[in-house]
Amino acid sequence: MKQIGFLTLLIVATVLLALAFPAAAASPKAPLPAAPAVAAVPAAPAVAPLPEAHPHIDEALEHMRAAKHELETAAHDFKGHRVKSLEHLNQAIAEAEMCLKAD
Repeated sequence: MKQIGFLTLLIVATVLLALAFPAAAASPKAPLPAAPAVAAVPAAPAVAPLPEAHPHIDEALEHMRAAKHELETAAHDFKGHRVKSLEHLNQAIAEAEMCLKAD
């Protein structure tokens, strides 16, 4: 009787191990067949999201560039003030452009 109990326990343990580890009992899977080739289309570059519109900054840049053009074409030097204002305008234009890029 003890032998039958031991054999039953051994069979149950074997069945449980076979159910608990199906990957070990299964044979290795064959690799999947290659997908059918699709017409070769060059991969499109990732589309960057459009920058957010900032109409006030864009308009200010237009005005600063127009003012810069007017100062560059002015007839007099105005005792160095024209050159100094051009320097300030160039700095302001650069800052506004950085402002748009930082968005």
